[in-house]
Amino acid sequence: MSELQQLKPKIIWHYFDEILQIPRPSKHEEKMIAYLKNFAESAALKYHIDKVGNVIIQKPATPGMENRKTVILQAHMDMVPQKATGSTHNFKTDPIQAYIDGEWVKANKTTLGADNGIGIAAVLAILISNDLTHGQLEALFTVDEETGMTGAFGLEPNILHGNILLNLDSEEDGHLYIGCAGMSDTKIEFTYTEQPASQHSAALLITIDGLKGGHSGIDINKNRGNAAKIMAMILWNLNKKYNNVSLATIEAGTPVHNAIPRRAIATVVTSQENIHAITTDIANMAKDIAVIYQTTDPKLHITTEPAKTPTTLIDNKIKNDLINALYGCPHGVIRMDDNIPNFVSTSSNLAYVKSENGKIDIFTSQRSNNEFEQKEIVNTVKNIFELVNAKVMKCSSYPGALPDVNAPIVQLTKDVYEKLFHKEPEVAAIHAGLEFGILRRNYPDLEIISFGPTILYAHSPDECVKIATVDPFWKLLTELLKVIPKK
Repeated sequence: MSELQQLKPKIIWHYFDEILQIPRPSKHEEKMIAYLKNFAESAALKYHIDKVGNVIIQKPATPGMENRKTVILQAHMDMVPQKATGSTHNFKTDPIQAYIDGEWVKANKTTLGADNGIGIAAVLAILISNDLTHGQLEALFTVDEETGMTGAFGLEPNILHGNILLNLDSEEDGHLYIGCAGMSDTKIEFTYTEQPASQHSAALLITIDGLKGGHSGIDINKNRGNAAKIMAMILWNLNKKYNNVSLATIEAGTPVHNAIPRRAIATVVTSQENIHAITTDIANMAKDIAVIYQTTDPKLHITTEPAKTPTTLIDNKIKNDLINALYGCPHGVIRMDDNIPNFVSTSSNLAYVKSENGKIDIFTSQRSNNEFEQKEIVNTVKNIFELVNAKVMKCSSYPGALPDVNAPIVQLTKDVYEKLFHKEPEVAAIHAGLEFGILRRNYPDLEIISFGPTILYAHSPDECVKIATVDPFWKLLTELLKVIPKK
């Protein structure tokens, strides 16, 4: 038995431990779908798998609760596949290696998948339990939440019959979320001519590593370093000072839009006589950059080392256009909300850069709780890259959800929380995408609220869930089901 299964409440940790054994990166949830199908069949519960892969499992009301409103319990199947430098983990085949570290459950050099594995585990625990009190339940497990909200977008109208939706994808104990940000992801593509490199030149590998990264919504206001932006700054300064610095390769982040890049590498080529001066300049810049991020990213390190001279280079025009555009591309908080204290209204994330075989791919994402501002920051990013004739493609977009403080489920959840824990919860909106913003399009009358245990550093290998917050999460969820009002 895993050490996780010794934790309380045992039933949640049991299922979370099982989920950790199932590979489920975004867009590859087929093993998780099969697991949920087998779970429903073994529990003799009705289920349905829709055309995009969402799984819906129904559980009848317990005796005496048949007249209560139907509750939808909602969580997403997929997880963000991020791993630390040096990890050989294969997210499509390997289980997550979780362990207990004091107050926290963590993973060995990978994302943990508590986002949203803990939510899934809680729903399964409710579906299987025979000692809880609740009305009719519909469990909705969606696919591909992290990279496109595919499951939420693909959910058909009238397939759900619930009146109240409990989204279990929040990450802060004591917070009840009733609104969320919309998001657009923008992909940019450069094409370049591969130029031959002089074999009499010298190459230098620049590495940026040790950044915390994190969730591009929840963590965007924490001023953490972005490896892509730091690399762009270094290359821009070199480009301004030296006439003969070429760029052979560049890579920053991983090919997802919702994680802040933690690592970047680039290979530059120049004359042998410039190597020492360039190395010194980078070292000096590294010291200045380290001061900026000494609090948020104390493990940041920027290094250089000699590299084998590559055979080809990015042509000079595209190199200049790329560096200038990356340098100018916005990243971080664009505007704070004027009405909600300390809440981000609009942000942008430069998420991924990679050059290979005559093409450079760039992923960005823009979030806002204001639809107009979201369009404007998308246009800002688009304009920067179109000015240098890059190809810009809008990949996906989803709406946010304006808070409905007057929904009866909000007050009911607050009351249950206060009764259980003798303190008020914080009712707020979140600067991240939650599926209920999309689900409301087809189900406009749903009462919706979101809550969960404390999860830190989601979308990074430092992701962890605070053990002590899982039991209160379970108590709130199960007690709330007991008092759902009559139809």
